[in-house]
Amino acid sequence: MWKFLIRRLLLSILILFLVSAVIYTVMRSLPVSFIEAKAREMSALPGAKSYSECLAQLNDVYQMDGNPVIGFFKWLSRALRGDFGDSWMYNKPVTAKFKEVIWDSFFLSLISLVLELVIAIPLGIRAATRQYTRTDYAITVVALIGISLPSFFFATLLKLLFSVKLGILPLNGKVGRYYNQLSNFGKFLDIVQHFILPITTLTIVSIGFLMRYTRTNMLEVLNSDYIRTARAKGLSESKVINLHAFRNTLIPVITMVGGTLPGLFSGAMITEQLFAIPGIGYTSYNAMISGDIPFSMFYLMFMAILTLVGTLIADILYAVVDPRVRVN
Repeated sequence: MWKFLIRRLLLSILILFLVSAVIYTVMRSLPVSFIEAKAREMSALPGAKSYSECLAQLNDVYQMDGNPVIGFFKWLSRALRGDFGDSWMYNKPVTAKFKEVIWDSFFLSLISLVLELVIAIPLGIRAATRQYTRTDYAITVVALIGISLPSFFFATLLKLLFSVKLGILPLNGKVGRYYNQLSNFGKFLDIVQHFILPITTLTIVSIGFLMRYTRTNMLEVLNSDYIRTARAKGLSESKVINLHAFRNTLIPVITMVGGTLPGLFSGAMITEQLFAIPGIGYTSYNAMISGDIPFSMFYLMFMAILTLVGTLIADILYAVVDPRVRVN
């Protein structure tokens, strides 16, 4: 087990190194006008250095000139120390801005993931155990709607219904206009009200694929020989499902769920933008379209780390659930 984990960890480190090289290469291949524009902006400030000095300073910090190999390792050494430079758009260290906005995305993604698991897995199992019935068809239709339609469709629909027509939930934003005048409990309720629609949108677009995936795997397990043997022994259908089929159905589902960790954050970029939730997705989107290279490089590295962590967690859970992985 430990050898398995060590191998996966070393492989993850190697992959992260290669991904960081790709990110640096792509960012370095972009037009240098971003850095030049920032240098002109800095030099125009009262008492600032000359344009050439500002340009040299930026190139030294972000290693966008000179030898690309040396530049990459200098940038990587700074990144390993947590120094990604200052955000050009937000005028503060990248890590400081990240700490300000990450918790909104974290709670948005965490609650959505919990709801996705609680809703999608039971419904997927229910559809498999009621194959070709009205229940199966209804769950399949709901799943296909969630898979087929984009997040902005559901966001617009929910806004129109609950904000414009009924007026019971806020249209967008994290807090209301009178947030600072509320009590602590009132502030909490205000934030909850603003998060209901984004969480609902993110959950709807996430549950469809997991429901179908769970249904497919459960049907495969139910057609296995050991399930037929369990039924032949006279076990009730509930015991067959809960004691034998459920655990084996979770093995491929766990792998897929582990991979959804970065997907929730990248998907939240659209959802946060639609509802003006100042999370990491909203912040990164605005940084990218404004040419903020430091924050963009940090966000891409953040996504790569999330992907590797999600895969590593899935591998660990896979080994816990399936003893054959530990043996091999």
